[in-house]
Amino acid sequence: MDKTTQKTMFSSKTVEWETPATFFDKLNENYGFTLDPCATSGTAKCPQYFTKGDDGLSKDWGGNVVFMNPPYGRVIKDWVRKAWQEGTKPDTTVVCLVPARTDTRWWHDYCMKAEKVYFVKGRLKFGNSNNSAPFPSAVVVFNSKDNPPSLGTMGS
Repeated sequence: MDKTTQKTMFSSKTVEWETPATFFDKLNENYGFTLDPCATSGTAKCPQYFTKGDDGLSKDWGGNVVFMNPPYGRVIKDWVRKAWQEGTKPDTTVVCLVPARTDTRWWHDYCMKAEKVYFVKGRLKFGNSNNSAPFPSAVVVFNSKDNPPSLGTMGS
């Protein structure tokens, strides 16, 4: 990993990491996402999306199959809490791509209540980065017990 990439990835210079397209496509095949609540106009993965200016935390996600790759800074706890809350609504599934930070309070308060948790093998390359992320990732699925997701096979 070159020093510039290392400096960016280990700093708080950015909290937004664009989901790798092939990784998203594989998830989308299984879920058929309808909403991306943590997007920019250039990184949106779904036809319906919210940008920072739209404030996805204040919006209703109900009735959607949501793909969420939240900002990875201190606000991640707010996004994961919102994903858990929205996932309790009927006909709503929220699939989150998050750092596998199993030692954090937000992980224990919300991710441990998820319907499913998949740990990603290896390290993802976010956006146009030449290097892999310096952290492991997980896919966390929140949904109402009355509305289990169609998981299909994720493979490894």
